[in-house]
Amino acid sequence: MSWLDELAGPTFAHGGTVLRDRRPDVANPYNLDRPTPGAWEDADTIEIDDAWVASSSSTTTETATRAQILTEKSLFCTPDADVRQGDRIRAGGATYYVKVKPSGDTNPFTGWRPVLEVPLEDREG
Repeated sequence: MSWLDELAGPTFAHGGTVLRDRRPDVANPYNLDRPTPGAWEDADTIEIDDAWVASSSSTTTETATRAQILTEKSLFCTPDADVRQGDRIRAGGATYYVKVKPSGDTNPFTGWRPVLEVPLEDREG
């Protein structure tokens, strides 16, 4: 593999099947300029190639009566994957939601774009 191939972005030979669901926009009767998300039953679903969902970090919280460890999950994919805030991610029998705007960084010196990490939530609401 040449250095030019590496600049094209990562590929993940052992990535799993990850599905992205996106609800269609529907008219908002209270504000026609701001559509609202439709039903999940009408969602547009695509498979995201070269992607996987994995733990990204853990934090410990302790109080006088309770201690717990919270583990965060993230979607790891190529930087050009079609994922945005409000999408639903399904992988390995679990369902997650994208609550933040994904952002892929680009190296200003080489133009190389590393893997995109999209923080996920395990429930909507």
